[in-house]
Amino acid sequence: MSFLKKSGVYITGVGQLKVEKKSELSIREMGAQAIILAMIDAGVEKIDGIFLGNMLSGILSNQQQLGALVATTAGLKGVEAVTLEAACGSGGAALRAGVMAIMSGLCETVVVCGLEKMSHEDKDFITRSIATASDWETEGGKGETFITLNSQLMQRYIKNYKISPDSFGMFSVNAHVNANKNPNALFHKEITLSEYLNSKYLTDCVRLYDASPLCDGAAALVLSKHASSSKSKATQVRITGSASSTEYIGINDRTDALAAEGIQRSGQAAYKMAGIKPADVDFFELHDAYSIISALSLEAMGFAKQGEGWQLAESGDIFSDGKIPISTFGGLKGRGHAIGASGVYQAVEAYMQLTDRAVHNCIKKEANIGLIQSIGGTASTTITHVLERM
Repeated sequence: MSFLKKSGVYITGVGQLKVEKKSELSIREMGAQAIILAMIDAGVEKIDGIFLGNMLSGILSNQQQLGALVATTAGLKGVEAVTLEAACGSGGAALRAGVMAIMSGLCETVVVCGLEKMSHEDKDFITRSIATASDWETEGGKGETFITLNSQLMQRYIKNYKISPDSFGMFSVNAHVNANKNPNALFHKEITLSEYLNSKYLTDCVRLYDASPLCDGAAALVLSKHASSSKSKATQVRITGSASSTEYIGINDRTDALAAEGIQRSGQAAYKMAGIKPADVDFFELHDAYSIISALSLEAMGFAKQGEGWQLAESGDIFSDGKIPISTFGGLKGRGHAIGASGVYQAVEAYMQLTDRAVHNCIKKEANIGLIQSIGGTASTTITHVLERM
């Protein structure tokens, strides 16, 4: 039995704001509100630390030191608070830092919060800002963006496995079906495969519905060394696996970009720590910022052979009644990808799925083990967590 399973890191409360195209709240207010909601849900008034996930506040909001700013706004002056940055994986990095703080014995109760405010008038400036998560010397500085970089991956995949660009459509259909049932999602409109196929191209092969939107959002959760005394055993959730791995940031520096070795390493380490295998996982909240990453993640995590991840979407196995449901609340594409918050939204949603609080977003089978994965860049930083119902 793993060390985490024996001692445990428990999620005892969660909070989230509705993802919006443009929030009327300031970034400090967004983070503070999410934290307060999570602490109320957990029934705690005191915590030992706050770990924030954020990527762009220094660039887009001219604001660093989010830790102290959000802590004091939430009425938690004096509490240790730091910001973690791992590009689009920042929320996952904050969650891992919170897990390690509990496991080290230095903290008993902490808050993990992910937040991002991206509502900025100049969309080109936002796109260039996000591109700082690429290898600037060889990619971003040469005019590449994450749309063009993911397009490169998608083109390689299509050519290597001799499939049609249309093969990725059901990833988007599933995301929008689930987002439509999620009151906190940005999009509340289902799409058909025909609508996906007729949507405009952003690049040679990436369609509008293959990419996640720019938006604002914040989510938080409370981690504790102890299970909640106010909740039944059936609604207790424990984090039993946590792992992080890196890969070359530049996709052309990798041995095989389609093998997604960074995702594999992170996933295998999390599986080993939790003492599980892919067949034990009931649902997977993957990092579907782009459709190609969904396919690569399913393959790297052992749910499909290499080159066949898209088939799980086409067959319907990723839907709520399928073999391996993904993006059960809409994912990054449907719920929205508020970059630093996405990894924490995943944890909140997985917790809700495991505690029968998912309401209309419940998967059809009994959910006992959930897998969440937060990715920075084109899978250059990957943080994987396993959550289990007690």
